Amino acid sequence: MFYKTFFYLINLFPRFKKFSWKLWYNFISNKFKDDSFKFMNYGYFKDNFHLELDNEDENERYPIHLYHHVASQVSLKGLKILEVGSGRGGGASFIARYHQPLSVTGIDISSNAINLCNKSYDIDNLNFVLGDSENIPFEDNYFDAVINVESSHCYPSLSNFINEVTRVLKPGGSFLYCDLLVASTLDNHLSQLSNDKLSLINYTDITENIIKASELMTKDRKEIISKIKSPILKKILSSFASVKGSKIYESFVNRHYKYINSISKKE
Repeated sequence: MFYKTFFYLINLFPRFKKFSWKLWYNFISNKFKDDSFKFMNYGYFKDNFHLELDNEDENERYPIHLYHHVASQVSLKGLKILEVGSGRGGGASFIARYHQPLSVTGIDISSNAINLCNKSYDIDNLNFVLGDSENIPFEDNYFDAVINVESSHCYPSLSNFINEVTRVLKPGGSFLYCDLLVASTLDNHLSQLSNDKLSLINYTDITENIIKASELMTKDRKEIISKIKSPILKKILSSFASVKGSKIYESFVNRHYKYINSISKKE
């Protein structure tokens, strides 16, 4: 009942969606103040795919795989990168350390998340600032690439976000993207990833990779969630984390949701 009511309200009132997700991510950042986990995405698994990671990153291998899968669609070496929806900062940190960019800036609407990131990371080419997906706090033609991982489903307007991405991208710049969506809305969703200056180059359905990663991460995520005392909150967090058997996990399995990644280019 909770999920039906919540999703009914956010679809009926887009601004309620923005407000609700902001409250939720502030709550998550406040509830889990340590750096016991740095990623909140569903992860990515592919047979015969192995990425050499430092020991400190090994425990979050599959969420890192998702970032690597999306970010490696183009070379980021020497580029100025923006991540919109940087969350707990793990993805921006990974890109800054492994992909050799000139700089990575993460923005997020959650002030608690930004404060957590600024306390957790001390990397020369990485910084975090408070920012809104529909009002990105940078000038036109500023970044070489924009990355957005599993965040756009929280935004009031995907089209408004894409217009902002286009504005801050330099000509020839890349928009690297992944997220879940209701399967029946795929065509409409893809059409919104382009505009008169931004062209969708390619997209891939990676739902199976997401399902497998969720299964592999279920044990560890249950251990984190077990610290919560409220049974209702545990259930919500289990679905939020796509724990095997949860509402979100089953929605991937029965194909109500699809998960895609894509690359778009600015003319």
